[in-house]
Amino acid sequence: MTTGGARSSMMAQLTFLATMACSAALLAGFFGALHPAFDSFSHFRMHLSVLTVLLALPLLAGSYRLQAVAALIFAVCCFVTTMSALPRLPSQEAVAKPADRIVYSLLQMNLRFNNPTPKKVLSLIGRTNPDVITLDEVSGMWATELGYIKDAYPYRILCDYPNGVFGVALLSRRPFAAGTAPHCEPRGAMATATIDFGGVPVDVAAIHLSWPWPREQYWQIGELAQPLAALGETAIMAGDCNAVPWSAAVRRVARLGGLTPMPSAGPTWIHRTLPDFLRRYAGLPIDQVFSKGGVTILSSTRLEDSGSDHLPVLVEFTLRPDDKPPEEEHQSALAANEAVGKPRG
Repeated sequence: MTTGGARSSMMAQLTFLATMACSAALLAGFFGALHPAFDSFSHFRMHLSVLTVLLALPLLAGSYRLQAVAALIFAVCCFVTTMSALPRLPSQEAVAKPADRIVYSLLQMNLRFNNPTPKKVLSLIGRTNPDVITLDEVSGMWATELGYIKDAYPYRILCDYPNGVFGVALLSRRPFAAGTAPHCEPRGAMATATIDFGGVPVDVAAIHLSWPWPREQYWQIGELAQPLAALGETAIMAGDCNAVPWSAAVRRVARLGGLTPMPSAGPTWIHRTLPDFLRRYAGLPIDQVFSKGGVTILSSTRLEDSGSDHLPVLVEFTLRPDDKPPEEEHQSALAANEAVGKPRG
């Protein structure tokens, strides 16, 4: 065998091993319910699927073609499970807003604890004017900055995290329900308040989970099991879950709270050193919204960069009339939202 042939054979072997490694990581991500270590792979299913395809394509021309075909089929099947979180077309319309109901809005933002442009955040809040805001990474700096909009959002609770960085907050233009008080959950990872939406009390929660295994996300969810289960029959919760919609972690949070995850708004996070374009189209969809009971989510939209490594997500929702079965309306609205959010062909 010539030197060039030996080098080509070695490259093919290395590419094959890399393809098998990516395929194994993809497979592990489907067993996150067995151990959180497996679930850590699930968060990168989109990226691993694309990488597997890119590695397998050159192998089609060599002796590993059968293995390459199998890897390609498996990677495509894995990618299909993530398609609901792909970026949406700008021209896609939201679910039609009902004429007979008030439409409310919730703004979910990971502020970033050391955001260099806090005034951009306050400006965004002023322009979108949401009814309620859920915030993550509320550091001491943000406690001061949020004070500037106290007149607009007088009903609020800020929850400190032990490190003084990763706290959560919940701000509302609408009053807390009579006889209730907002409260912080263990270690400041969750804030809950019952808010009066035109006479209808709704439990609203802000949540911020830690990073996946080997970090503390798994046991943190267990620590929040009781507060999640205590959410009222009608509730909406939003936050930076540091977990993708198809992960075992998000499914576990939903199950503990009796909640339904909202169809993803699309990728919201990427490392802050990378450009916004990559965040929107190759980032991780880790900012989640959950709801249950009388809450009907109409739309979700990612907004412009505000100095954080996360994109803000604006959600519009209505509250179901008492005379309509909750399961019927909630499921039909979610189905319509999923249809709206289908990725480009």
